[in-house]
Amino acid sequence: QVQLVESGGGLVQAGESLSLSCAASGRTFSSFAMGWIRQAPGKERVFVAAINWSGEDTYFSDSVKGRFTISRDDAKNTVILQMNNLKPEDTAVYYCAADRDPNTIINARPTIDYWGQGTQVTVSS
Repeated sequence: QVQLVESGGGLVQAGESLSLSCAASGRTFSSFAMGWIRQAPGKERVFVAAINWSGEDTYFSDSVKGRFTISRDDAKNTVILQMNNLKPEDTAVYYCAADRDPNTIINARPTIDYWGQGTQVTVSS
């Protein structure tokens, strides 16, 4: 079992930065790909970023590429999403996700093994 707890959401202005953290419990954390999925009001959940189990490969949606980075610290069982140059369209609830296959996260499939509860990010113009 893996439990995920997000933190770091909040209200920022356009152009500012925000860092989201996902703390995972469970001894098998290092064997999972990790990522972030977001859901804006009235819209479906969409992929944001993912990192494979080793941390060697990262993946980003086109909408955040060049602005967001993702990293993991297996010693701390933590995944960080660094969001720079935020835009109003980044406003959403951000969910941490864990799955043995990064493609499941990249495709934002509902079958993702583990989900966090979500953290709100609001970007004002």
